[in-house]
Amino acid sequence: MPGLRKVFRDAVGRVHSLRVLSEAGMVSHKNVRMSMRALREVQVWGPNVAALRRAVRLNPDGVAVVDDRGSVTYRQLDRRSDAIAQGLRALGVQHTHVVAVMCRNHRGMVESLLACAKLGVRVLLVNTGFGAPVVLDLLQRERASLVIHDEEFTPLFHQLPPSIPRWLAWSRDGLDRRTPTLDQLVAKAPRGELAPPREPGVVIQLTSGTTGTPKGTPREIRSVLTASDFLDRIPMRANESTFIAAPIFHSVGYSHLTLAMSLGSRAVLHRRFDPRKTLWSLQGQRCTTLVLVPTMLQRIMELDRSVLDSYDLSNLRIVFSSGSPIAPELVQRTTAVLGPVLYNLYGSTEVAVATVATPEDLAVAPSSVGLPPHNCDVRLYDEQGNRITRSFVTGRIFVRGSLTVNLYTDGTQKDSIDGLVATGDLGHFDPSGRLYFDGREDDMIVSGGENVYPVEVENLLMTHYRVRDAAVLGVPDPEYGQRLRAFVVPVAGTRIDVRELREFVRTRLARHKVPREVVVVPKLPRNATGKVVRRQLMSIRLGPPQAH
Repeated sequence: MPGLRKVFRDAVGRVHSLRVLSEAGMVSHKNVRMSMRALREVQVWGPNVAALRRAVRLNPDGVAVVDDRGSVTYRQLDRRSDAIAQGLRALGVQHTHVVAVMCRNHRGMVESLLACAKLGVRVLLVNTGFGAPVVLDLLQRERASLVIHDEEFTPLFHQLPPSIPRWLAWSRDGLDRRTPTLDQLVAKAPRGELAPPREPGVVIQLTSGTTGTPKGTPREIRSVLTASDFLDRIPMRANESTFIAAPIFHSVGYSHLTLAMSLGSRAVLHRRFDPRKTLWSLQGQRCTTLVLVPTMLQRIMELDRSVLDSYDLSNLRIVFSSGSPIAPELVQRTTAVLGPVLYNLYGSTEVAVATVATPEDLAVAPSSVGLPPHNCDVRLYDEQGNRITRSFVTGRIFVRGSLTVNLYTDGTQKDSIDGLVATGDLGHFDPSGRLYFDGREDDMIVSGGENVYPVEVENLLMTHYRVRDAAVLGVPDPEYGQRLRAFVVPVAGTRIDVRELREFVRTRLARHKVPREVVVVPKLPRNATGKVVRRQLMSIRLGPPQAH
């Protein structure tokens, strides 16, 4: 009986997914033959190459990518990635190899991903914020055979063995004359048609590593239906224009590059994020979707209202935020300026999509991360593994979806219960079933016998008119076991009164949630996706006693 229920549930899920993809324009009931061909090609080539092949058939001269150097059509992208793949094959790259890619957002990154996918190799996406020791350790651990990177990262590879060749995907200054470029690889590449790979390539995405060594999460997609996990609650449509500000090396940016290509849309990329340049491109490219992380959104919203109003953003229907928690105050400010366009996705490298808060959710519950898509299951469990079904009871978050991965490249696994994978986070539901993020499991502290979730204090601090950014974490305390220490960044031109700020918290939250220490810092250490690197905060030396 349970087996029959699963078969029925899976069948209903597939039907729902097809309907979602049809509404988005990714598949067409009017041209069933072409749609079925596209579905089959995902199983052979993987999602990105299958999407590229479909776009070349439908709209070869349509713009695929716009970056700092101009535009590239789908036909050009296909031919260029073919040549890179042929060049890599001539170098001896095989489907068993791992190619590490360390690039910012630009056409070279996209071409490299497509070329590797056409060969069926494993691609390791390297965080552009990592330092040399971490990068070299990752390349050794993941057994990289070749590296493709931007010129600015050359110093990180000085200790790389000569047996691992390197190629430049982006070279502007010409300072690295020893490393050949992809242009040179293309010029020497053999010509001819590429045969399908033995198996679709695998992309290895890295966890953030904010609390330890980044882990590799292999992601292999063989069904276009998985796109419905995103499109079910985010109304992206075919043949539009998507600005991807979030880094492509992270699951947020990578997934939206895949979605944009699968929808035959234009992907607008900048190598470095700049709020004014972003607004300029949103207007000039008539973008319907902006994909970013909360720190990027905050920088846009910090611009003068007159600056924001000077750009025509009437085409912008979706502002997609993910990668780290978004403060309710920022949610409300964004809605006030841009209207009901904000979508807040909660997920992780391992589970991809867990829940999405739509503008309708955020209007009534700005601190919520929303509801799960149709084919995703999100549950809470207590420390003993018992399921929590009551509202407002905090528990460990577990997720099951079509994109869930529960095995790292080092052979270790995330905790799982009943087929659902742990995110490592804590949360609770409201009576409407919306999920709320209460913090990381390892962030929760017990102070004087009371459970304290730092994210609640962080969100409150962010509402203070003199606080630009805030992070709260637990530190050892001889009397209470643990206590809260807050790190705050003042708004430019203002001075924070530590005593007044502690009083601000005391009048709004329980006594045990008031930080015993408040440390004023010029900025918080954040990674490329906006997550606070807490181990770096712990290394900050405290100031004089008045911070207490």
